[in-house]
Order: sequence, then structure tokens, then C-alpha cells
Amino acid sequence: MQFFKKTNWNFLGHRKLAVTISVILLAVTIVSFFTPGMNMSIDFAGGTVVQMKFQEPVVDDIARVRSIVDDLGFGQAEIRTIGPVANNEAQITVKEQAEDGTEVADAITAALQAEYSENPFEVRSRENVGPRIGSELRRDTIIATVLALLAILIYVGIRFNLPFGVAAVVPLFHDVLITLGIFALLQIEISLPVFAALLTIVGYSLNDTIVIFDRIRENMKTSQRGKSFIDLINTSINQTISRTVITSLTTFVVVTSLYIVGSDAIKDFALALMIGVVAGTYSTLYVASPILLWWNKKWAIARK
Repeated sequence: MQFFKKTNWNFLGHRKLAVTISVILLAVTIVSFFTPGMNMSIDFAGGTVVQMKFQEPVVDDIARVRSIVDDLGFGQAEIRTIGPVANNEAQITVKEQAEDGTEVADAITAALQAEYSENPFEVRSRENVGPRIGSELRRDTIIATVLALLAILIYVGIRFNLPFGVAAVVPLFHDVLITLGIFALLQIEISLPVFAALLTIVGYSLNDTIVIFDRIRENMKTSQRGKSFIDLINTSINQTISRTVITSLTTFVVVTSLYIVGSDAIKDFALALMIGVVAGTYSTLYVASPILLWWNKKWAIARK
């Protein structure tokens, strides 16, 4: 199936505009890391989580629950439903923890029991994450992400060659940073599921880039060999643009559906993927390919 047949669009003709857009977005992202800063979940910052199951529906009463917990003075509470709405399960998160791990959870439970005598609940679980554990988890997550990107650089460098490896990895940083920047600007919590979504974005974006790079490499060896490098890249993108658009659209529809009908617990994960799919498609066309073109101008890439 092809959306576009025999296209001859000059994608790289807009590379200067694309680079300008990316630089602006990355600048805004870096600023957002300091002001307002990233909103790290208790997985990384430490805190208390209490999950409870109510006898009656509670989904329309989230604001009341939040108000009760906020009045306890544990900072801004995050309230979300867990699983299907019919389960009547809610999760309360506050970035406050007690030394024995129970005082904060006990206070939340007692406050809700006093206010919800007409809708009793049972506590399903309570969890306390200390700041040291959160710090170690944040460090390990960053190290794992960097090692994964280095492994990708080495693999693509060996599978293709170094210029292709660099051109494939730089857009991954671009996509992940922009996604984190939007989360920072919107003050959406960065949790472990969001980091899982970031790694998924890395895989998705890399796969999209490799498809185009593979076509470029084939064209460098065959009938397109006599063309200039910029024409060769444009031709390769045009030959794969239908696949890129179809893959991106279908993936975007799926994660958007997940965001709309999914529970609160999965919305941040789906939102990160939605941003990542858009950023990944853009960077494949307007970041990876221009880097390859720039590299060829500086150090001609061998056509073999």
C-alpha cells in the first residue's frame, strides 16, 4: 500500500528551516529543565503511594479526594484512578515520606475514612520510597539510557559505517529531549512508565531512520550512484515516504486511542509516545538526513 507514488519532493531543501526549528525547540527544552524544572515522580524523588478500593464509584469525586489530602499539608497530591472505572480503585501520591514509612499513609487513610463514611474503602497497598532510593534509581536510569544509546551508535556504526551511526543516534537525543521538555513545560510527572515510553521512542525513531538509511545505502551502490549526495538522499526519502507516513499514522492512532480511553495510570505513557512518534518522524526526515549530508560535505562518505 502506498499513499504517495512517484513523489519528487525536495525534503532537504527545507533543512535550514528544520534546523532552526530544532534549535529553538531544544533551547526551550533546556530552559524548561531549569524553569519550571522536571516534575519527577516518587520513583525518583521519593514519597508515599496509597492505593485503595472504594465500594461506590469515586471517579467523579477526585477533586474532593485531592482537597482532603492537600489539607494534610503533604504538598500537592496526585490522585488517579487505577484500572477500569468500574473497579472504583484510586491511587494517591504525595512527595512526603515518614521515617517508618507508615505515618503519611496512616494520616491519608484516617482523613479519608472520616470524610467518606458513606463510601467505605479498603487500603490495597501502601508504598514509601526514600530519597536515597529515588536518587539511585534516577542515576541508574540515566546510565542505562546512555549505555543503550552508545550501544546503538556502535551497532549502526558497524552495520553501516560511522557517519550513519552518528546521524542515527543524534536524532534519538533530539526526540527524547523534546519529549522531556514538553513534559517539563506542562509539569507532567516523569515516572518509570514515562521512561519506558522514552526507550520505546528511541526504538521507534531508530527503526524509522534505519529504513531510510538502508535505502540510501542501496542507492549509493546501484542506479542512483551517479547522483549528487543531496539528490540521492531526497530520492531515498521519496522512495520510503509512504512507508514512513503509514507507520507513523497507524502508530499515532493507536497511542492516541490509548490516551483517550486508557486509565489515568497509562495516560502519561501514551502522551509520551504521541509526542515521540511526531518528533521521531520529523527527526528522521529533517535531522538524521541533514546530518548525513553535512558529514558528506566535510568528509566524503565512501560509496561502496
